[in-house]
Amino acid sequence: MDTLESNPGSPHQPVLYQQTLEYLKPANSGRYVDGTLGAGGHARGILQASAPEGLLLGLDVDNHAIEIARRSTAEFADRITIRHGSYSNLMVHLRAVQWDCIDGMLLDLGVSSMQLDNAERGFSFMKDAPLDMRFDEGQKTTAAELINGLSQKELTVILRNFGEEPRAIQIADAIVRNRPFESTTELANLVLAVYKGKRGKTHPATRTFQALRLATNSELEKLSEGLEQATAALCSGGRLAVISFHSLEDRIVKQFFQRESRDCICPPEQVICTCGHKASVRAVTKGAVIPSKEEIAQNPRSRSAKLRVIEKI
Repeated sequence: MDTLESNPGSPHQPVLYQQTLEYLKPANSGRYVDGTLGAGGHARGILQASAPEGLLLGLDVDNHAIEIARRSTAEFADRITIRHGSYSNLMVHLRAVQWDCIDGMLLDLGVSSMQLDNAERGFSFMKDAPLDMRFDEGQKTTAAELINGLSQKELTVILRNFGEEPRAIQIADAIVRNRPFESTTELANLVLAVYKGKRGKTHPATRTFQALRLATNSELEKLSEGLEQATAALCSGGRLAVISFHSLEDRIVKQFFQRESRDCICPPEQVICTCGHKASVRAVTKGAVIPSKEEIAQNPRSRSAKLRVIEKI
């Protein structure tokens, strides 16, 4: 889902669609979870491939996305259950539908095209809008509250850790000196001023907006929790596919998959294993699967996508 800024109004296109279905291998009578339902593009593919009796549980925290997904998957209404909630609470949702294990799960991380293109949500700096950035509009904390309430030190940590922003200290200092901020344009212009108007391939505010979005929605923390629960929920032979869009997400996914596919996770210098860890999964993809040149040409927002897949032993 996650993307860089692009032309507003572009239609939603499921990223790495064919590759995801190829690796998930949806089959008749299987039970599957789309933990980031979005507009339902991947969900439709899973439901079609698992016909006539495959079941799908679709999760999303964005009520607007859920409304769209209900319409786009209406023909499969008897085989899909859609719930408002986070994949980081997967076990709660599985208990609600009385599933003891699942045959496959997809996580398509980050912000979707339709969220970026809806200026009122505050994810993009392409148009002036309130600094919101919440996936779940029922959530209390907005990006504006973080910007206007955190200390200079706390803002620096967010910008550095979540945005990998080289001028984190200067931007955080400028924010504190010029508060309050209410709109996306105000914040973007401030970051541009810190960079003295110099622009590279992407707008200087891109990393700041990414960092604030990740912090506002606790995305990296939820990703770690979701990976643990998804792996535990897989039936033997079940597969987990994760599509990430920037290095922070991909690093978490890659390291988790590597750890869970090894029998020992003791430090390399330790001669005798004491951890007692046993591999629970095997890697299905060698490295990361990336979009083809053709897909990137058709959907520029897919250019940074990486797909990794594991299978439960």
